[in-house]
Amino acid sequence: MKKRQLVSTLGTIALAVGLTACSSSGSPSGDGKNASSDPKAATGTVTVWLMDDAQKNWPDLVQRVNDEFAAKYPGISLKLVYQGWADKVGKLDRALADGSAPDVVELGNTETMKYVLSGALAPVDRTTFDNSDSWIKALANTCTYQDKLWCVPYYAGARVAVFNSASFQQATGSAEFPKSETELLTALDRIADKNKADKTFSPLYLPGPYWYAAMSYVAAYGGSIAKFDSSGNWHGTLHDAKSQQGISHFADLVRKYNKGDLTQNEQNQFESMARGHAASFYGNGYEAASVTAPVTGDPTLKDAVKVATMPGPDGKPLPTFIGGSDLAVTAKSPQVAPATDWIRMFTSTKSEQALADKDILPNNLTQLNPLKNKPTTAAAANAVPDAWFTPLAPGWGAVEKQKIIPDMLTAILKGKSVDQATKDADAAIDQLINNPS
Repeated sequence: MKKRQLVSTLGTIALAVGLTACSSSGSPSGDGKNASSDPKAATGTVTVWLMDDAQKNWPDLVQRVNDEFAAKYPGISLKLVYQGWADKVGKLDRALADGSAPDVVELGNTETMKYVLSGALAPVDRTTFDNSDSWIKALANTCTYQDKLWCVPYYAGARVAVFNSASFQQATGSAEFPKSETELLTALDRIADKNKADKTFSPLYLPGPYWYAAMSYVAAYGGSIAKFDSSGNWHGTLHDAKSQQGISHFADLVRKYNKGDLTQNEQNQFESMARGHAASFYGNGYEAASVTAPVTGDPTLKDAVKVATMPGPDGKPLPTFIGGSDLAVTAKSPQVAPATDWIRMFTSTKSEQALADKDILPNNLTQLNPLKNKPTTAAAANAVPDAWFTPLAPGWGAVEKQKIIPDMLTAILKGKSVDQATKDADAAIDQLINNPS
């Protein structure tokens, strides 16, 4: 798909940023199509920033890849630095500004576009990576801009249904989460009837401003937040009929099943279940652990709280917002070729299988498919193929910052018509989405 040209080219922006990698020697070689004419002759340092998830959960994979890299590039010193999510972006911004940027950096997939648009990343050739023809589309999209690939999908994440199986068992006679939305709504009605004495009990705790969930229903109906048009601009599409269907469906579910404060967001939604006020909610898989954690939740619910695939209104799993991480080479790295090769090794079929074996969703559908039938991964794996992502537009960051979609949802739940609310939201989106934020 043709992408909008920025007012300034990425290369110009990159020069303005003044990026300089911290590697010691070596020379760039384009997009790294050829790792090196003679890898064993290459010298210098390649610095890699990985998030500490890898250190905690798959250090064996990291060590194997580093050993493979060392065997191929004996003259290059590999410097691995683990980062935490809380302060990584700040550190990276400072490193890019002062010339100490790493050669390879892991980015959360919601972070990538910021660095693409600032000229901080080097393009890579998709065809040189394993399984690139079956990469999870929504994850690959987080790395794609102006028909170029600026990073490489690493692993994926997805939202699921978190539910109290005991509540479902008591009300419906089954501890299993329903497979279709029709069955789910029937079960939720029975749970509501079973708990009607508690006016604060939500069969499905679905926060009103929860735009990630609302846009999942938009995606299920074939709608979208915004589209890129033939004139070369992005424009909001929440007022389109299919998008309105999804928004209306979401609002109906919120009104009927959420008995809490409809204006409260999803930040601590797990608390509703932990306090005995909800039978289910839609969230990240890790939120199930928060429900039963000693400090944040109720450990006595450990055996009852489970996760499942959230059914959508179209007979398919509800499309999820795609989570996960990507790996990128910084634009001014003097070690583009070996840095790209390290990413190639770290995302190879063998490496992705190592992640899949640890119940981490791999970057491609081929290796994801077996996880759809594995009890511990089925819920998330089944939600991924039709996953969606936010518009890869220059001003999307500003749209999020202004809370245009959450405010639209809140307005609808307070009585504003879906037609007027979506029209107003599109107008607000159009004011921001084409301007680099």
